Amino acid sequence: MRKTGRRIPGVAWRRDPLGPAFQTNLMAGQRFLMFSAAWPLGDGDARMLPVRFGHAPTARRPAPGASPEELEAWRELKRRTSLGARAVEGMEALARRCPGRRIVFCGDGGYTNGTVVKRLPADCRFIGRVRQDAKLHFPPNPADGGGSGRPKVYGDRAPTPGELLADDSVPWREAEGFASGRKHLFRVKEVGGLLWRPAGGAARLRLLVIAPLRYRLRKGPKLLYRRPAFLICTDPALTAEEILQCYLWRWGVEVNFRDAKQLVGVGDAQVRTELSNETLPAALVGGYSLLWASALKLLASGTDPAGALVAPKWRRRAENGRKTPSTGQLLRELRTECWRQSLRPEGFRGFPAHPTADAKPQKLVFPLSGLFQTA
Repeated sequence: MRKTGRRIPGVAWRRDPLGPAFQTNLMAGQRFLMFSAAWPLGDGDARMLPVRFGHAPTARRPAPGASPEELEAWRELKRRTSLGARAVEGMEALARRCPGRRIVFCGDGGYTNGTVVKRLPADCRFIGRVRQDAKLHFPPNPADGGGSGRPKVYGDRAPTPGELLADDSVPWREAEGFASGRKHLFRVKEVGGLLWRPAGGAARLRLLVIAPLRYRLRKGPKLLYRRPAFLICTDPALTAEEILQCYLWRWGVEVNFRDAKQLVGVGDAQVRTELSNETLPAALVGGYSLLWASALKLLASGTDPAGALVAPKWRRRAENGRKTPSTGQLLRELRTECWRQSLRPEGFRGFPAHPTADAKPQKLVFPLSGLFQTA
């Protein structure tokens, strides 16, 4: 979240996510970590609801000329405040709140590392994106462990995700996933029982390669292709369709970030103390999550949560074609309910519901003959 005050707790120079790919721009801002849970809607669709939103500032580097003890304390604090370590803390907190329930966490490439995979809580699985040149290994062959020395932990080197994508000897197969309002067919390859050195020798991973998707910018031009995706999963029991669908649901976290910053106004409050910078954004995101939870409950009962207000004519076609309301519709409905409660007992009864507009001029009720008489 962008900030202008340099003395606000947690503000530091960070990489601008809206900067171009060919130039690394810097911005002053705060860093937050969000966990969202999937609320199934049927047909494979789901809505992501924030369940944890925490301030994640980085450790401030000591001044030049600091003692070795201060530098070592800073390095230790830097390890404990990294995004991977904070993600593990959030996973453990959610696992304690849901004892005995299997939780599948899904993250992008920034969280697919040894810090997260090695410290996964019990009954928790992880799905993450890896690089196309990630070095993977097969399990060691028991017949090769008869010599002296320590037993082998990693076997022969397995094909990298990029090599598996280009290997024509491994056949493609189709997997169905829900995205962008409908179901799509994806071409995937999968290999199980692999080892990855950052994850350690105890984790048996599955590699899923997703072929690039075809698309056209408009009708008529040539086909364009998106980038392929390479996923690893720590659960050997999950099918390729489940891994693919979980990763497609992960995009809802980005939607929650956009709604929280642009519509809810998280980060707009001009607060200066450390406690207010931690609690106020979390309270706003919690209200946003409760708003969507109540709306989804109404949808499950057959009630339209945003059906009381009539949309403008230029927005009716876009809003009537949605299966679920938008965040803007829910916020307008919430404002209307708050105004209605503040205007009790009259409410909106004194306002015209649908005023009728008459385009024709009204007929005159008095004669005009007296105005145009001539002498």
